[in-house]
Amino acid sequence: MTDPTATSAFVDATGLELTEVTGTRVAGQVEVGPQHHTPWGVVHGGVYCTIVESAASLGASAAVADRGQFSVGVSNSTDFLRPMTAGRLDVVAEPVQQGKTLQLWLVTMTREDGKLVARGQVRLQNVPLPGA
Repeated sequence: MTDPTATSAFVDATGLELTEVTGTRVAGQVEVGPQHHTPWGVVHGGVYCTIVESAASLGASAAVADRGQFSVGVSNSTDFLRPMTAGRLDVVAEPVQQGKTLQLWLVTMTREDGKLVARGQVRLQNVPLPGA
C-alpha cells in the first residue's frame, strides 16, 4: 500500500523539506532561488501553489490514513503577498475543518523575518486508497 504522506518527484523539485507531517500539522521549509524564478527574477506563483497543495494534501492524507484513505485537492486558492527572489521560506499547514468526506487546510509561508509571503487554502476530499 502506498504511503499517503510520501512526497513525489514533482514536490521534491520544489525543494520542500518537511520536518513534521501529522494529521493536524505539517511543517517544513524551502530555500527558494533562481531555480524557482519567472523570467523577471522573482519566485513563480506556481511554486507557492505547489507547496500549498502539497503540504495540505500530506497533512489531510495523514489524518485519514488509518481509515484506508488519502486526500485529494478539489480547490486551491493561493494568495501571493510579497515578491521573493531568494531565501528560506517556513511552511506551516493546519486544518481549519476536518470532516468525514471533506477537509479544509490553511497553509502559510513566511520569510525568515516572520513576514508572510504567501498563504493558501485547500479544500480536499477524502477518498479510498487505490486497492483498499
